[in-house]
Amino acid sequence: MSIGVRTIAKTVRILERNHEETLHDSFACRRFVGLTMDSKCPDETTILRFRHLLEKNVLDKQVFDLFKQQLTARGLLFSKGTIVDGSFIEAPSSTKNADKKRDPEMRSAKKVSNWHFGMKMHIGVDKATGIIHTVVTTPANVHDVTKADELRRPDDWEVIGDSGYLGMEKRDSADPERVTYTAAKRYSQRKKLSAERIADEKLLSSIRCKVEHAFHRIKVQFGYKKVRYRGLAKNTARWECLEFCVCPKFIT
Repeated sequence: MSIGVRTIAKTVRILERNHEETLHDSFACRRFVGLTMDSKCPDETTILRFRHLLEKNVLDKQVFDLFKQQLTARGLLFSKGTIVDGSFIEAPSSTKNADKKRDPEMRSAKKVSNWHFGMKMHIGVDKATGIIHTVVTTPANVHDVTKADELRRPDDWEVIGDSGYLGMEKRDSADPERVTYTAAKRYSQRKKLSAERIADEKLLSSIRCKVEHAFHRIKVQFGYKKVRYRGLAKNTARWECLEFCVCPKFIT
């Protein structure tokens, strides 16, 4: 039941102090978490303590792993190919707080001409279905290519990324003899390609777009463009609880 309450909170963006009220008001939410009309709802303190228990024992990751096992059993994670990407999650840059300083686990990074302060979410999605199967979080200044092999599954034989992953096959953690690494060309490089090679790049983009759709669901549909807590650990637990809520609609 508590997992169901946490899932509802992530999908409809309810504050913890409003969880109990939501369960009282919505019959759909009560039915989702397994409560009948005459059942007693968990109060705010109980829900908060449960979240702290999950974070302390890293149980959100275990829930996410169980969810992936169910998807695999249903044949929804089967392509043996992974599409990888990373995206900034902004954090407050102000020092107007009790400590008079920013979150020490967050960092600044520049993309094109824009500066970002916060963390970065790296995800790997199934090539065929677009389902997220791996999540890694880092400070914002960690380059995407350094996490490429952490995002692929042990039995994957193909990894696809954007131009930020150029050269990933040359890293020490790579396995080029067994895994095929494919990265999109930079825009400046595409200008020099033949028409046939440009068509290949467009085809690659049409495949790679599944990871962009996953970020769209996370950041636009669910509104998670900014961190909610201080530190990487709590925010990572939050994302892992969210990932099984943002799967493509055909799963449900």
